[in-house]
Amino acid sequence: MSLSDRLNEDMKQAMKSQDKFTLSVIRMVKAAIKNIEIDTRKTLDDNEVLDVLNREVKQRKDSLQEFQNAGRDDLAESLKAEIDILMKYLPQQLTEEEVNVIVQQTIQEVGASSKADMGKVMAALMPKVKGRADGKLVNQLVQQNL
Repeated sequence: MSLSDRLNEDMKQAMKSQDKFTLSVIRMVKAAIKNIEIDTRKTLDDNEVLDVLNREVKQRKDSLQEFQNAGRDDLAESLKAEIDILMKYLPQQLTEEEVNVIVQQTIQEVGASSKADMGKVMAALMPKVKGRADGKLVNQLVQQNL
């Protein structure tokens, strides 16, 4: 079952169970996907849908940090719940240790020796961890290992 089909099925299930919060989150994601499909004039495949989901999670995490800094716990709780719903559609996230192993392997494959080679390492590394690791964490580990 494709990611889009899974979103549709979960949306139907949320309607049947009258789970308005889950339904609104799924509708927001489907609207974002539909907007990109309209802009690009093609149907998105699973990788592209995954990119949209990652972007939505990242936006919510950024907003969550801002709300917590501002002391808006009511809004922060709502965003945490949205993030939890969206995370169900993303692949299993890698641990920091697993990402670190992949970073070290990629550095050896590319033959990087200094921070000047960071671009080459990141270009080779990101497809390997796409959707399974936070970009900030990957960037941080690459800098530590170079």
